[in-house]
Amino acid sequence: MRTMLPRRIQSLVNLHDLIMQNSNANIIGINKLKHPCGMYSTGSIRPEFPRKLKKNERKPLVTSINELKRLARREKKQRQMVKEKILRPPENGLLVKELIPIAHEVYAARTELFASVSKIVESISIYTCSLCGEVHVGHPPHKIRTCNVAGSPANKEHTWSIGDMKHVLPLVKSFHLYDRVGRAVSHNERLEVDRIPAVVELCIQAGIDIPEYPTRRRIFPAYNIAGKVIDFEKRFPKEVVTGKGIDTCGFWGKRKKSSEENKLMDMLSDDTQDVAVRGMEAWERMRSGASKLMQKYAVQTCGYCSEVQVGPKGHRVRNCQAYKHQMRDGQHAWQEATVDDLVPPLYVWHVQDLTSGKQLVNDLKRYYGMLPAVVELFCSGWCKSN
Repeated sequence: MRTMLPRRIQSLVNLHDLIMQNSNANIIGINKLKHPCGMYSTGSIRPEFPRKLKKNERKPLVTSINELKRLARREKKQRQMVKEKILRPPENGLLVKELIPIAHEVYAARTELFASVSKIVESISIYTCSLCGEVHVGHPPHKIRTCNVAGSPANKEHTWSIGDMKHVLPLVKSFHLYDRVGRAVSHNERLEVDRIPAVVELCIQAGIDIPEYPTRRRIFPAYNIAGKVIDFEKRFPKEVVTGKGIDTCGFWGKRKKSSEENKLMDMLSDDTQDVAVRGMEAWERMRSGASKLMQKYAVQTCGYCSEVQVGPKGHRVRNCQAYKHQMRDGQHAWQEATVDDLVPPLYVWHVQDLTSGKQLVNDLKRYYGMLPAVVELFCSGWCKSN
């Protein structure tokens, strides 16, 4: 009967079976299975998913500190020599033409992902701890005692409350830049510049045009002479009217769903299994496409907090409240971002059998696996429809 299933359903069936096999293998001590989800399993094998950093720890650097120092010394020498530095797209303000279709694909995958998640959460329970913020997908919530924050109970049990879509799919925002090569957002402009999802901002800078978020598209490149970027185009062309067509709701209002998102919600079938498969594919497309865009379009993140800024440099807003922010006067410690900073995979405990109704207990936590919350949600939605 399994061979009669569609190809997409069959692949998800195999994925779920591998997760189950690997979890059972960890219990009996067999850890020789190799598959794409092996990195999410826990047991005698050391898990490969990122560990939770302490408050005084900085995020790992993408580029080594020695390489960053070498690049800084080279740029300092080039600034001392008054000559032109050749800039290539997108550093010179022009678009990378071969990445424009990828930007459209990432934006479409994000729209489909959010529509699929909003459809699945109608039938799958989501819980979040009101103290530490841990998330659990499925009913009932687990009994693993990992709540270790100020004000938590002495037994470290979680205080569960009903969660929603934003707890499974965290939304990382970034300041929207009208001019990517222009100056950074200052502290006094923090309430004047709109904040939008970082993935959307990345797609806009990579070539997507959204009327409510205007951006500057250059015809002629910018130049770098003695370390300064010189733009021979006018800052505001005559055909561009500042403020026209811009939605001024900013931080204080909620934007309405786009017509594409509403249309996609109507197109999704009531079959939870099919929605889960489509959502899983959209999640993979969005992350892989964003990784390709980030190879050319720089994205910055704070080394101590979750702040992200899409662009060649970070903003200057002094709102960092992480480790030793007083030493930096509230400024963020900017460094190169990864796709996990842009689309954070919030890890949750994996529930093998939703129909049993059994809770995950603390004594067996070393035998349980972990999955990104979105993957666990789609896996639960697929299993529940069987």
